[in-house]
Amino acid sequence: MDLSQENAITEAVKNGIYELQQFDANEVLLGYQKRWIADESPLKIGQKSRRTGLTWAEAADASLCAGTARSDGGCNHFYVGSNKEMAREFIEAAAMWSKAFNKAAGEIQEEVFIDDGQDGKEILTFVIYFASGFKIQALSSNPANLRGMQGNVTIDEAAFHDRLAEVLKAALALTMWGSRVRLISTHNGAENLFNELIQDSLAGKKDYSIHTITLDDACAEGLYKRICQITHQEWSQEAEDKWKSDLLRATATEEDALEEYYCVPKQGGGAYINRGLIDRAMSDDCKIIGFEAPKDFEKLPISQREADVEQWLKEDVAPHLEQLNPDLTHVFGEDFARKGDLSIFAVGAIQKDTRIKVPFHLELRNVPYSQQEQIMFYVIDNLPRFIGAAFDATGNGGSLAEKAADKYGTEMIEQVMLNIAWYREWMPKFKAKFEDDDLEIPKNNDVVTDLRKIVVTKGVPQIEKGSGKGEDGKQRHGDCAVAYAMIVRASYMEGGEIAFTPLPNKADPWGSDDDDDLPSYEKGAW
Repeated sequence: MDLSQENAITEAVKNGIYELQQFDANEVLLGYQKRWIADESPLKIGQKSRRTGLTWAEAADASLCAGTARSDGGCNHFYVGSNKEMAREFIEAAAMWSKAFNKAAGEIQEEVFIDDGQDGKEILTFVIYFASGFKIQALSSNPANLRGMQGNVTIDEAAFHDRLAEVLKAALALTMWGSRVRLISTHNGAENLFNELIQDSLAGKKDYSIHTITLDDACAEGLYKRICQITHQEWSQEAEDKWKSDLLRATATEEDALEEYYCVPKQGGGAYINRGLIDRAMSDDCKIIGFEAPKDFEKLPISQREADVEQWLKEDVAPHLEQLNPDLTHVFGEDFARKGDLSIFAVGAIQKDTRIKVPFHLELRNVPYSQQEQIMFYVIDNLPRFIGAAFDATGNGGSLAEKAADKYGTEMIEQVMLNIAWYREWMPKFKAKFEDDDLEIPKNNDVVTDLRKIVVTKGVPQIEKGSGKGEDGKQRHGDCAVAYAMIVRASYMEGGEIAFTPLPNKADPWGSDDDDDLPSYEKGAW
């Protein structure tokens, strides 16, 4: 099967929504989906592999309940997802199911809802009204929005809610009058509340009914056969085995694969940024440019090192700098390393709608300090409308950060000490860029691996300790994650934009290029 790991199941579900009315609902739902709907426990949890259609089945249950008269046990249903797109998908699926079940329901409506947790901010929510007098409504993840409501509650991707404990507290209050609460999610670390609830329930300490759907479980009950049916492909056991193998191989690490597809929470803290959000942010338009210093490069005369790096900059980096939009402001983010891990120099282009695009980043391996300085000055000097940069100033990185501050001024350069306080303040802002679809980054497995190194440890998102390896087998460890977070930090800076036109040389008023053989930072532009 040629479809990617994300598109295969997603397209099957989407196509299934449109083709559902051609089949009996009992035939369309797979065994684990039927068991989920049939379980009427007041509290139930679905721990699942990615994209196995459990939320889709939940939409069917919600439609049955909201379309039923009060005398027969009907009630409202509230859906709490982690973003607006999830809410829209759920409501669209519920609308489809209501038609399939012949439940009298109106069209999907967008209503203004006062979000109590946002200083009374008005937000749009999606809602379907039924002839029974009940409704299905998608709410934001603000816990206060559930207060005063009555009806069943679905908390989707529960392990990725920043305030799950508070949301759950508000939802459980509804069970006093007979409403039911459902939590559905893939795992997000062993220390996550979602996993703790499962373990406590399995240990008999809590009363949640637990459903486990791994990738193997779903395929054993026909998931891949259903995908073949919907996508008009011929099923075979060989094709199914290859499809599963491709899914697992595309995942960054074995530990990630177990968490994403086999309901085994990652130890040492939850991965902070959802893989789906990372995938959504990736673009083929964003590039990676690498430079690895050859063995004993630091032993060469500095003039030769400068010349070699200058040639690389002109041949490999300058064309990308020339393509930057001169009408946009630009920022710079850096994660420093001298040996072993990578130094990442990332460029951020602030779009007109405030989104941040990373048109390219540089990956430097084993590059001497002086040449990192040379490369850094060359890139920043050529950024259109440069407004600020944030540097990893921890340890040896402090030298490069200080050199940048000396040249561009402390109001333009943030020298960051990576510590718990900084992570606590800036990682939520970084994550919000993914959640709001406000970040565009290179499409690359090493980038995914780096971003998945941000884990929640003792309640604080930070780079996971230890070492790791990239696709090339060489050492790297969350390097892109730090550099991109620095870009987000730099985008908040208030330094004045730097843009200039070089003055003509007094000795050569026609502006000859006799000094082109000098490194850019020695040309006196500043």
